[in-house]
Amino acid sequence: MSEASADKLRLDKWLWYARFYKTRSLAASIVAGGAVRINGTPASKRSTTITAGDVLTFSKDDHIRVIRVEACGTRRGPAPEAQALYTDMAPPERKTEEKVPHNPAFEGKGRPTKRDRRQLDLSKARHLE
Repeated sequence: MSEASADKLRLDKWLWYARFYKTRSLAASIVAGGAVRINGTPASKRSTTITAGDVLTFSKDDHIRVIRVEACGTRRGPAPEAQALYTDMAPPERKTEEKVPHNPAFEGKGRPTKRDRRQLDLSKARHLE
């Protein structure tokens, strides 16, 4: 790789190098869908080049990521190496409410036993009478 091309890298490749997406083709489809902004401008081509100092804005999972590119990288390495490629500029998420479990616990003990279910059914039947 020449020195002139070492400071530039394709956007889809960088997103894959930085481990935001599991595969390069997934990163390319996200970019092609227009879901990534570079310095506030929507990027629609996979081959758009980025350099150190660019700010990327994109949606990942359930929140918006604002990332400043620190380095272009040369490979998709381990996670610590990938995290050195960027700085996360998004404010930390605030916990407004605790997550409610999908299956509510039965008196704090988890799933009710067969005996507990029978007693619960009897108490419901008595209230209906």
